Amino acid sequence: MKILNVDQIRALDESTIKHEPIAPLNLMERASLGFVNWYVDHFPATTSTKIFCGLGNNGGDGLAIARLLMEREYPVEVYVVRYAPRESDDFMHNHRRLKLITEDIKYVEFSRDLPTLRHNEVVIDAILGSGLSRPAEGIVKATIETINRAPATVISVDIASGLYVDQANQPDDVIIEPDHTVSFQLPKLAFVLPKNGKYVGNWHLVDIQLHKRYIDLAPTPYYFTQPREARLLLHKRERYSNKGTFGHALLLAGSFGKMGAAVLSARACLRSGVGLLTVHVPQCGYPILQSSVPEAMCQPDGHQTVLTGTSRISSTPPSEYSTVGIGPGIGKAPETLTMLRELLPTIKKPMVIDADALNLLSENRELYAQIPKHSILTPHPKEFERLTKPWKDDYEKLDLLRDFAKTHKLVVVLKGAYSAVATPDGEVHFNATGNPGLSTGGTGDVLTGVLTALLAQGYDPVEAAVLGVYAHGLAGDVVASQRGPIGMTASDVVDALRWE
Repeated sequence: MKILNVDQIRALDESTIKHEPIAPLNLMERASLGFVNWYVDHFPATTSTKIFCGLGNNGGDGLAIARLLMEREYPVEVYVVRYAPRESDDFMHNHRRLKLITEDIKYVEFSRDLPTLRHNEVVIDAILGSGLSRPAEGIVKATIETINRAPATVISVDIASGLYVDQANQPDDVIIEPDHTVSFQLPKLAFVLPKNGKYVGNWHLVDIQLHKRYIDLAPTPYYFTQPREARLLLHKRERYSNKGTFGHALLLAGSFGKMGAAVLSARACLRSGVGLLTVHVPQCGYPILQSSVPEAMCQPDGHQTVLTGTSRISSTPPSEYSTVGIGPGIGKAPETLTMLRELLPTIKKPMVIDADALNLLSENRELYAQIPKHSILTPHPKEFERLTKPWKDDYEKLDLLRDFAKTHKLVVVLKGAYSAVATPDGEVHFNATGNPGLSTGGTGDVLTGVLTALLAQGYDPVEAAVLGVYAHGLAGDVVASQRGPIGMTASDVVDALRWE
């Protein structure tokens, strides 16, 4: 699913109007009906509903929504926020249509005109739309502040009033803080960025049949991965396959006091379909791995507490494995840095790099050039900041993410809500699954194991990252539905991994 910028959104509407063809007012009616259908599915006809409308086309949507809800016998009050001397043509048309069924339209010019909003009411925000080019001020600002203070449930039409679609707001901008945003056809970039969380709430899409060919041809670096798209990436298993068919992965993980990371990553790797797994751990971790993950082969390092890359029992060099995963729990000992320096030039296939391996790279940036092309890096935001530099806002962070992936020819998974997978071609794929319950120690180690398993099975690195992040988040959603997000552990996520 593509994410388009504000100019493309406007052009998409125009393309639909031209090629369907459909009158602009009828397209507005279709969008409003889509919103109303969503609304009646979620709120009973007894719901007291107050709709705040601006003077542009978003306000025209609000007026049409009011009329359609009144026809369904919802108790609706309409407030038109008069912030300018003129209204759009489509607003005026829907204003006339609404007045045919009610004369009770209230106008807000001063703060004293604003109603009291109660906890058992729903407020629909249709004041400012996606064409916003400047901060809310005057009576619009006062209206937004009143709505934000209210105990009512707030739903924004298409986008919260005051929120820009694809550029950063200033810290002092006043923006609606909705419980829900019901948007049309495609998600907006603003919906998937951390700083905008309280200005989006839970967002929902309604299909209003915008011009499919325009969407197909529209260039964009941003995509939102839907469940059906992720599942299409899953490889089918042939009846006559064997463990050799699905690769032999090497996982370098753990140090004294951090062997749990190695256990979690190894278990996740095995749960994600790898044919064979060897885990290289310090000597202190050998009995732990042998007893807790019996399905894996355990290769002890020559050092008692940290990884150095030497081994007493195996002559198989890392380059001969299907792939290598490194990072969970390894620490940053000088011996481990030496191992990383020696390892990277020998690996010619994409590998997975996480956790302290990323921190070692950020402290020794000359090693960036040694990372095998198309390898998968999995930083959380602070790790990514160490790899690059601080950013002023989420949009600059996205630019840094795309540039880093393109410059170094890597796949970078920036972890968080709507985890972003950046590709060597400069695309960014946002993930649909996951929840705050994944914000607990060890879940990143689980993801490393998942991605290592997929690379070992021969998945393309971009597909491995998109599919792995999706499956990891989905497992988290399964656990949250059973236990709630607060009590989740990384082990729960491993046990909930499903590949079907």
